[in-house]
Order: sequence, then structure tokens, then C-alpha cells
Amino acid sequence: MTTHTTDAELAVDVSGLRKRYGDVIAVDGIDLAIRPGEVFGILGPNGAGKSTTVEILQGNRTRDAGEVTVLGADPAAATRDWRSRVGIVWQDESAPAELTVRETVRHFARYYPKPRDPESVIDLVGLGTKAGSRVKALSGGQRRRLDVALGVIGGPELLLLDEPTTGFDPAARRQFWELIRMLAAEGTTIVLTTHYLEEAEALAQRLAVIAAGRVVAEGEPAELRHRFGTEATVEWTEHDGARRSERTATPTRTVAELTGRFDGEIPGLRIGRPTLEDVYLRLTGQLDDVHVPEDQADQPLETTGAESAR
Repeated sequence: MTTHTTDAELAVDVSGLRKRYGDVIAVDGIDLAIRPGEVFGILGPNGAGKSTTVEILQGNRTRDAGEVTVLGADPAAATRDWRSRVGIVWQDESAPAELTVRETVRHFARYYPKPRDPESVIDLVGLGTKAGSRVKALSGGQRRRLDVALGVIGGPELLLLDEPTTGFDPAARRQFWELIRMLAAEGTTIVLTTHYLEEAEALAQRLAVIAAGRVVAEGEPAELRHRFGTEATVEWTEHDGARRSERTATPTRTVAELTGRFDGEIPGLRIGRPTLEDVYLRLTGQLDDVHVPEDQADQPLETTGAESAR
């Protein structure tokens, strides 16, 4: 017997969300069901509707249609108390240029009833040595770290992250990942939009892939790879030195066939399994059409992941 999470137990519950800007449909019937304490990733190309969706969840943008419940309330009619429970990191910088890092974080902490310790947050985002520096003197990556600090200073129950690691160097990005894992371990629900597929796979328990304002696939990263990336790529070097490759759902059989053509080892043999990036690019129409297994050929691309979370 399958049990379902009730609507009241969801941190984010979205049904039929729609938003239009003039003749442009930014969000076209999105459904999401995000559990408390879950790290949920939203992937999609520029213009897919990711940022608009996040803005609606945070209450900064109205919707044209659909039902939205975040932490038990409609963001469109949210109170100040509700807003104190939601943190957000936008793509655009929000810190005043003339204040120091320490002054900025302490100032924002005053907006919340139960903020985190400002000094601890500054250290968490890797700005301990820059605490006395003015914001305008920070590098782009350091400013992004400060934006993250301002997003988490209130100790939010829900943290919305819109491309949070843009401008981070690899070391800073890994440090940010550890911060997200720490917050998730504490029970914070996190909604993450990102263009970094490695980041999504490292952090998110479930993913929704959005294209043209619609959810085209949803599930755990491994599940998406399995459903929409079943074909492997077998590469080898022919006798004349030319490289060859073949996409196949049965790589073992392909290798067995190649074995009969070569005396000994197959030169340059390499078998590549589909990555999350391969799946993402195909689902969003940026590579070849998605290969759908025969047992799923009669199913739409929209999965039932949102329904199963309810």
C-alpha cells in the first residue's frame, strides 16, 4: 500500500501555476510538491520560467492562475511573520556598497526575530577575513558569498536559492555546498535553481526540469538518468586508426561483437554512460530527442513525482 504525504505536510505545494508577461507565457501550468527538509533542484535554460517561479514562491511576484502554498500560507497574502521564515538569495546583488561585511550582516539580522549569529554566518560563507571590508571593495565572488550570508542570517525554514554560486571559484562553490548540506541536516527546506549540473546532482534529492514554462521531467537524479538516458556510448579505434562510436542500449553486446573483429584488446575502447547533463540537454531540446524506453513510450514526459510527494 502506497502512502502519500498530505498537502499540510508539504513545505511547497504548487498546482497549475501560470504567469504571462504580455504575449510571453513564462510559466505554463507548473506543479511542484516539495517536502519539509528536502533539497529540491529546479533546472532549465534561460527563459524557462525558473526565476519567475521562485519569485512567486517568495511572494515578490503575483501569479495569473494556479494554487500556491508555501509553509502553510499563500505567498500572495503573506504576513511579515511568514516572510521572516523564508530566506532568499537572488541572482542580483542586494548589499549596500558603503557598509562593511560585518555591518551589513548585523544590519540584516535585525530584521528577523531569531537570527543566526552574524559572526558565525560570516565565517560560514568564507568571509571571515573580509568582515571589516566595505562591500564595494569585494570581488564578484565575495559579493555572492555575502548575498548567501544575507539569505541565511534569519535562520529560515525555507531557503530559495536562485543561481547562488554564479561567480564562485571551485573552492568557494564546494564550501557553499557544505553550507547547504549543513542547513539541510538542520531541517531547512531548500529550493535551488542552478545552471551547474554537477551542483544539482551533488545537492538535490529531487529535481524538476523546466522547459518553456512547463515541467518536462521530475525525480531523483539517478531516476532521471535511468529513465531518459538509458543509451550508453561505446567508442573504439578502428584498424585504420579512425575513431568510431555507437550509441546503444546494450553496450555489453556491442563490445562482444567488437571483440570478434580484433585480435586481443579493442584499441581505445571506452564506454560512456549518460550523465545528468546529457539527460538535461535532451529534455530541454538542446541535444537529440530523448530516448524513452519502450515500457514508458505511452507515458508523457511530465512525471508523477509531484503527485507522489503529496
